[in-house]
Amino acid sequence: MPKTLTDIRSLARSHTRSAILALAGVMRSKDASHAARVSAATALLDRGWGKPPQALQNGEDGALELIHRIERVIVRPDQQESDLDPEEVG
Repeated sequence: MPKTLTDIRSLARSHTRSAILALAGVMRSKDASHAARVSAATALLDRGWGKPPQALQNGEDGALELIHRIERVIVRPDQQESDLDPEEVG
């Protein structure tokens, strides 16, 4: 058995071609369920092109509000939230 993370990665990567071919085979299989075909296609796209970006949530305590808070503290610490343009806050 592999003893280090590097060994595990190397072992897994040695099966990359077979894994990609297996995913492509499932994706193209007429006998596979729709869910299996979509899952295989998604796995192939994620590995070839990366996962799609995730949308930021807006609203109370959402990611955009947090970004604006950080901006006020770092970039404009003297500016109060009430002084900000409503478009800037979200």
